[in-house]
Amino acid sequence: MANNAIFARLSNLWTGFISLWVSDIEKEHPEIAYQNAIASMIQKYTQLKSATGAIIARRQEITARLSSHERELAGISNDLEAALATGQDDLAMVLIQKKNALDASITELRADAEQATTDADNAKDSLMQVKTEIDKLKAEKDRMLAQMHSAQARIKIQGQLDGLSVDAEVQALGAVREHIKGQVAQASLGSELHNSDLDVRLAKLRQSSGSVTAKAQLEAMKQARAASAQASVKNL
Repeated sequence: MANNAIFARLSNLWTGFISLWVSDIEKEHPEIAYQNAIASMIQKYTQLKSATGAIIARRQEITARLSSHERELAGISNDLEAALATGQDDLAMVLIQKKNALDASITELRADAEQATTDADNAKDSLMQVKTEIDKLKAEKDRMLAQMHSAQARIKIQGQLDGLSVDAEVQALGAVREHIKGQVAQASLGSELHNSDLDVRLAKLRQSSGSVTAKAQLEAMKQARAASAQASVKNL
């Protein structure tokens, strides 16, 4: 008993795994799920159609028997009238018995024919319902698959648009800007380091000293010329 219970649980577990696996496949390929559902309904439609055919055939058989009995009853009724009219009581007794048997059989056949007609009508209604459901499912399949393909195309286009976003270009330019700023800063740093170098400062100092010396010499030359000019004036 315990082993049977374990095997039953393992069977249920395996069935569950298979069901989930099939469900995942159907989600990835919904056209398969729709086609399987349509095929299953078509199979049921075929079976129901066969059963409906059998019901209609039974109704036709009962109707044919009823018509035959009614014709026979009409004939017996005529024969009975003739037997009564000619005083053939023994023949009339036989005909009355046949007439009673036919009346009972016709009553039963009429009930059977009514039930068979109802069964046939119900079967035809069920057949039409299944046919309508199949047509609706086919239309739904086309509509839903068209929506899925449209959604997939939109997702693909959105992905392409995301790939074409200006954010990537802006980020790339941002990196370029930072690189250019770094180069400018590096150049400025080199200039600053060059200006702070001792040799450079000494050269600037010498250049400044040379300017001061030249200026002092210029002033001395101006003063000498002025003194020479005053001496010339006094000698005159």
